[in-house]
Amino acid sequence: MTRRSIVTGANRGLGLEFTRQLLARGDDVIAACRHPGKASELNHLAGEYPGRLHVLPLDVADEKSRTAFAHELPLVADGIDLLINNAGVLHSGERWGSVSEAHLADSLRTNAMGPFLLTQALASQLAERATVANISSGMGSISDDPDFHSPSYRISKAALNMATRMLAKALESRGIPVIALCPGWVRTDMGGSSAQITPAESVSALVQVIDAVTPERSGGFFDRFGKPMPW
Repeated sequence: MTRRSIVTGANRGLGLEFTRQLLARGDDVIAACRHPGKASELNHLAGEYPGRLHVLPLDVADEKSRTAFAHELPLVADGIDLLINNAGVLHSGERWGSVSEAHLADSLRTNAMGPFLLTQALASQLAERATVANISSGMGSISDDPDFHSPSYRISKAALNMATRMLAKALESRGIPVIALCPGWVRTDMGGSSAQITPAESVSALVQVIDAVTPERSGGFFDRFGKPMPW
């Protein structure tokens, strides 16, 4: 049976690479992004995989958008086997004394509240034994003892890790594992050109971790090799 997968934030970076690799391995993919009309690479992929890639609008930070996405989804898929909550935002250049409420609120809405509430909205469409993978970051590890930089991003990813634990509990009775994953420092618009690995390298490893996940690992936080990360 063909696996039905959703990737949020699919128009660039890790999301686009997840879409590419899942299609290449035979999945049917629903690629979600805020502006499908501007997602030229996604639309090119849709031409390469006719009938197997559907590009739908979704702003994970907006309740109306999440609701509309949940309502439209049954028109293109009769269930979900894999949900990858990848969409995220990082506001760079934050300094102590000038961290804005707007940036912190946007980070929390997009990076933590969005994945949690989207998964809740799609819960009835998750197939039995489906998997939910939340793309987190080592920067969300409280034990990382960071210098003061990117506080809005760090706080929101720490919140995403707790959201992962809560979702794991909520979906436990259905045998649906929910995990948080650190992709590593990746050369994307967010990670920058100095990052250590390519999106292809990161996603290839992450997909193996996702494929191997069991209910016993649900609620965990792992690096791209499947090794537990410190909270």
